Amino acid sequence: MTWQQLLANGRAQAHETSKQELDDLREVIERDLSDAAIPALSADRRFATAYNAVLQLAKMAIACAGYRVSARSGHHQTTFVALKLAIGNPVINLAGYFEICRRKRNMVDYDSAHVVTETEATELLNEADRFRQLVEDLIAQNYPQLS
Repeated sequence: MTWQQLLANGRAQAHETSKQELDDLREVIERDLSDAAIPALSADRRFATAYNAVLQLAKMAIACAGYRVSARSGHHQTTFVALKLAIGNPVINLAGYFEICRRKRNMVDYDSAHVVTETEATELLNEADRFRQLVEDLIAQNYPQLS
């Protein structure tokens, strides 16, 4: 998939981001990562909350590349496709992992309880922290005005 294909089928649109937009997303990410670390929450809820932080981080990277994923059915899946286009090789494996997490998060939010293990919740939280560093490093290096 290419940006041109995502634009042509309406799954993405051109977008110019701002430091304020990214700072607002950073606040959401910080809140979600803090909440996902609360041991008293269920593993399901910790996982879903860490997943949301990942989704917002991907949104930041995509915005820096000059795009926004359209809000329509399948936009989470499109986000991870667009993430690969926005960052490339450094996230290929992570984007695949996040796609698996997306499917599990769907089950947690829409279908079942007690889907996620404590290990899975902790693993996603750790990967989200690692992904945050990768995205922030990318922004600092390529878009310093947005840091």
